[in-house]
Amino acid sequence: MVSVAPRLPDGLVAVVKRDCPTCCLVAPVLGEIAAGGRALTVYTQDDPEFPPAVAPRIDDHELVVSWHHHIETVPTLLRVEHGVEVARTEGWSRADWEALAGVTPLGAGLPPHRPGCGSRSVDPSLTDALRARFEGDRLRARRIELGAVEDEIETAFERGWTDGLPVVPPTPARVLRMLDGTRRAPDEVVAVVPPDLVPVTVEKVAINAVMAGCKPEYLPVVLAAVEAACTDAFNMHGLLCTTFFSGPVIIVNGPIAARIGMNSGLNCLGQGNRANSTIGRALQLVIRNIGGGAPGGIDRATLGSPGKHTFCFAEDEAGSPWQPLSVERGFAAGASTVTLFAGHGPSAIVDQISRTPESLARTFAVKLRAAFHPKLVMAMGAVLVVSPEHARVFAAAGWSKARLRAELDALLMIDGAELARGAGGIDEGVPAQLAAGRKLPKFLPGDLAIVHAGGSAGMFSAIIEGWVSGARGSQLTTREVIA
Repeated sequence: MVSVAPRLPDGLVAVVKRDCPTCCLVAPVLGEIAAGGRALTVYTQDDPEFPPAVAPRIDDHELVVSWHHHIETVPTLLRVEHGVEVARTEGWSRADWEALAGVTPLGAGLPPHRPGCGSRSVDPSLTDALRARFEGDRLRARRIELGAVEDEIETAFERGWTDGLPVVPPTPARVLRMLDGTRRAPDEVVAVVPPDLVPVTVEKVAINAVMAGCKPEYLPVVLAAVEAACTDAFNMHGLLCTTFFSGPVIIVNGPIAARIGMNSGLNCLGQGNRANSTIGRALQLVIRNIGGGAPGGIDRATLGSPGKHTFCFAEDEAGSPWQPLSVERGFAAGASTVTLFAGHGPSAIVDQISRTPESLARTFAVKLRAAFHPKLVMAMGAVLVVSPEHARVFAAAGWSKARLRAELDALLMIDGAELARGAGGIDEGVPAQLAAGRKLPKFLPGDLAIVHAGGSAGMFSAIIEGWVSGARGSQLTTREVIA
């Protein structure tokens, strides 16, 4: 529906309700104003016969006037000229009422001040319904009406709108509340979503964020993730089509992570945090519900992975001895960003003995070499998630992230003879003509990202293995979060 703010009559306008002691207190004052010859119109929110001594009274129990004219407290007294509000006062203050009404004296025998009561238009039990009624014209998405006996949760399953878990029904009130999380216009096109190449608006992202269980303050992060996923560099279409395990992994940097309560510490790659769980899920629902990327259709993963429900976490910047991922990728310190990596996992790195960076780097290298397959190189990327206890070993020795990466690069130069097809009795491997007489890097430049995250106890780090990297597959992609 399109709801237009009703024009207020010129003169004095009062908004009251009987269920307000201060409104009852000032009811005689309204009579004094009317008797003094001033044009006065009274809107009453709950009882059309209140106040009895004043006419005309206009019934506003539907709260049309109160909502559109932002009445938060009753009584409110307004002065209107040529249909435009020029002054208002809330509650009862003799001096303010006399000045606004131009009538003195007023309210003889009443106390000089009394606070008002909350307007019914801001009653928490009513605001969602009122927003849906009066602001519903902001929404353009198709409405689906369910029958009285239809269950909302079951209908979502039956119509293929879920990822296999129940979703939150995206009512107009919930979608409007979600849109409060961004200043971007609801009809702004965010991206063109593969595989069906459907334009998606802020509103439609918000709908899927509601379904995923997001809070409104998560929406800017979800929008940035959608933008990153729908780029040629990230190649969401290719990631859907592959029979590999991977899906989008979301890494959040900057102050927004703490602001919305994301987990970068204990169990950050696991369950239990609403922001981590629902932001990644919202992206997956956008891909499925808008872009058509449903399993068994375009999504052809042989096995998939649990991370295809959601895989989202924040980097622990406050506890890190190193530059955050966002700064490495060219963004200013303090910027809030979302980085997408086509990955799966995690795979554990266990080393509870090493106390020197040289030994610990060798542990990392041995495990990284085994990623995907010990004999496959230069094809796929990875994210190395270094835990705080492991990071302290490197920090105590003065190793920067660049130093660790350089050490890993050197350790991961592998003799081609070990990689050749057939070597070690394993047919998988590098073609003999590529492997012969040379050393090959496990990762091409830029294909190994390093981030700091995890709980403060436990000498365990992790590898998030990737899909095919570079122009043939997916590239690490970062977008700034815009409120």
